[in-house]
Amino acid sequence: MKAKIILLTVAAVFVFTTCSKDDADIKGDQSPMGEVGVKVSSSSQEIEGVSNVSGEVISLDNGVSTYTGSAKVTSPLFKNALSNAPGMTINGDVVTATDIKFKSTLEGIEAVKGLDPGILVKYDSEVGDTYSLASGGTRKVVSKSSEDDYNYGFWLIKVLEIEENPNKWGISKIRYWANHKFGLVGIEFTFDDQSTAKFPVYNSAEN
Repeated sequence: MKAKIILLTVAAVFVFTTCSKDDADIKGDQSPMGEVGVKVSSSSQEIEGVSNVSGEVISLDNGVSTYTGSAKVTSPLFKNALSNAPGMTINGDVVTATDIKFKSTLEGIEAVKGLDPGILVKYDSEVGDTYSLASGGTRKVVSKSSEDDYNYGFWLIKVLEIEENPNKWGISKIRYWANHKFGLVGIEFTFDDQSTAKFPVYNSAEN
């Protein structure tokens, strides 16, 4: 889970639920970001004990993309969270994730298996909108750019900021940043001790 779409960073990939959904709620035409062979990565620099994050779409079935990915994880906080997550294999400092599923369309992104199943973002959402999750929780849109104000690589872009509060496995909050062209562009974990770790998310394709 140091997985955008964690795998998206293998951060969202750092699967925090055992649930999965057989159906998908997000609508719209297939996004190029969900096609087989698309790669996902994060910063080339180590962030809070996580580095070498990489993922790839290995299958696309009925609009649902399956990801596999890996990362080097030396952070005890992340290792503890991942040790409780299904689909994760930990071998020393190398964490491997398999069978992570997302649906990516031109209208938004939905977690199907991996992150708590449910809509991650709808690009036409407004501040205050909420998305129901399989666990019974919600994700909420807490801000929306009116101008290009979010640093992403060499660009400034507009983003939606979405927040959820899993309150499990040492993680109290997860924040996501998403853009209609680049999809999920950032993910931040807040731990029970209020320390944080934020990861940029990059895809080899775009809408």
